[in-house]
Amino acid sequence: MSTLHRGHIFHLTGSPTVTEAADALVEIPDGALLIDDDGRIEWCGRFGERPQRTGAPVEIVDHGDAFLLPGFVDTHIHFPQVNSIDAYGGGQLLEWLNSCIFPAEARFADAEFAAGAAREFCHRLISAGTTTSLVFGSAFPVAQEALFGEYHKRGLRGVIGRGIQTVGPEAAAPLITGEDDAIRLTREEIERWHPKTPEEANQALVYAAIVPRFSLSVTTRTLAALGELYDHYRDAGVYFTSHLNENNRSGDGEIAAVLELFEVESYLDTYDGRFLPGSKRGGSSLLGRRSVMAHCVHCTDAELARMAEVETSIAHCPNSQLFLGSGTMPWNRTVAAGVNIAAGTDFAAGDSWFMPYVLNTAFKAHISEPEPDGVSLHPAQLLHLGTLAGARALDLEDRIGNFDPGKEADMVVIDPAQWEPLANSLEWGLRADDPVKQTHGRLFTLLMACNEVAVAETYVRGRRLR
Repeated sequence: MSTLHRGHIFHLTGSPTVTEAADALVEIPDGALLIDDDGRIEWCGRFGERPQRTGAPVEIVDHGDAFLLPGFVDTHIHFPQVNSIDAYGGGQLLEWLNSCIFPAEARFADAEFAAGAAREFCHRLISAGTTTSLVFGSAFPVAQEALFGEYHKRGLRGVIGRGIQTVGPEAAAPLITGEDDAIRLTREEIERWHPKTPEEANQALVYAAIVPRFSLSVTTRTLAALGELYDHYRDAGVYFTSHLNENNRSGDGEIAAVLELFEVESYLDTYDGRFLPGSKRGGSSLLGRRSVMAHCVHCTDAELARMAEVETSIAHCPNSQLFLGSGTMPWNRTVAAGVNIAAGTDFAAGDSWFMPYVLNTAFKAHISEPEPDGVSLHPAQLLHLGTLAGARALDLEDRIGNFDPGKEADMVVIDPAQWEPLANSLEWGLRADDPVKQTHGRLFTLLMACNEVAVAETYVRGRRLR
């Protein structure tokens, strides 16, 4: 039976870039989505103009004054950090990893502990309206088994990969595997969980990724072996993700450590097969259309140009960048390079599961960039970051990201009545006389003033998960 969802719709139609988002913004105050029994969108428009069916019945779900938005896409989140929000590490990234995160992630070797964490992880995503996620997984197979299984059980859409570490400090010792074991375990995970055929891939909700924690967690031998593995699975649609240029270009931080250790010209070279001294080629590139690099706070122009060239996306995580003192990704320069920028919570360095909170932080971070680089992001650009750009980053734009007919119906229902400050602002706040500006102002208030408690329902492929 087809289902007609009635509510206040916001989405970005078509396939706009972030600079084109304002022109693609659609608001339908009394809107409706017609969803077929396979969970695909048949029609999107005004409720009063809905298609009139004869014969087959249509179930109408009236969401009242609630807003219907495309499901949020989180392009960077850590499963084994589910219990580590706001952990005090006494410093920036490397100190925080050593004192807080490596010991916390070591607990996932316990199957019962990991299973409980997997349940909580998926529950929190659904509660926050996140329908699709790119997940840094655990180093331990028992934990990965629990997480993949929970995604399948819940009906969540996601890309998951085991966290690969073959070298590291003493604090990371429980997470480190031998290089041969690292490749074997990654291959076994792909073979077990990734779709086997293009037909399966087109219907699947869960996919596998190759996920080294960052370049400091692997050797040149590991990088060469991962390149060979990715060459083998790239055409099957396997993903790649890792961290890039997150924290501290000078001194003893992450970026300086990578450049010194590998003796390369740029951090990106280590993922691009050029990980030998002098940035000489040592293996195959891990970059491409299904590669997502998290953070990219301190990229050079050459690195941004290379990512744009090979269609590698950025997972922008402003919350965690503030938490770890990493700096602010330069918005104008990154956008001008032509790189697709999606949003990530980076939980638990990021201190929220809720994508609008990340978008709120992005707005404040970029308007506060030093002159002349400060920019006031348009509300449609914020929506782009949290929905369509994420779908593009995961090469799923033909299936999710907006409410265009033919897409799969991933949707979050936000009910202002469940968060009084939002309801009051939407009802009583001043609005411009111009109808277009009214639309922009309403969306801005919705995204900036929203709270996770206002998430009433979450749907993936037309199926209600909450």
